[in-house]
Amino acid sequence: QVQVMESGGGLVQAGGSLRLSCTASGLTFNAYTMGWFRQAPRKEREGVSCISWSAGSTYYVGSVKGRFTISRDNAKNTLTLQMNSLKPEDTAMYYCAAGSGFCSDSWFSTLGTPYGGWGQGTQVTVSS
Repeated sequence: QVQVMESGGGLVQAGGSLRLSCTASGLTFNAYTMGWFRQAPRKEREGVSCISWSAGSTYYVGSVKGRFTISRDNAKNTLTLQMNSLKPEDTAMYYCAAGSGFCSDSWFSTLGTPYGGWGQGTQVTVSS
């Protein structure tokens, strides 16, 4: 059974940092592109960042570029998202996802249901 579990969220002031982690089990982790999505209240889920299976390719949505860094450790089946210079508009539930395909801006829209489904997410709240 495939499971993904996100952690590391919390409450932080604007300008602060958080490091999100996602551990995955039940899948061949290094065979999948991994990504982070987020969903703010009353908004649709949006793609934030993705990373290819080899970590050779990454993508960031424009609003987080230069502030967030995605990485993965295939030996530990772990995906991370380092978030710096956080803004109130980054407030959302953050989810990780596994899927086939090449990491690019279109990966998020073509993913559909991630392999193993969605986890419970981790809440990030940035106060002004």
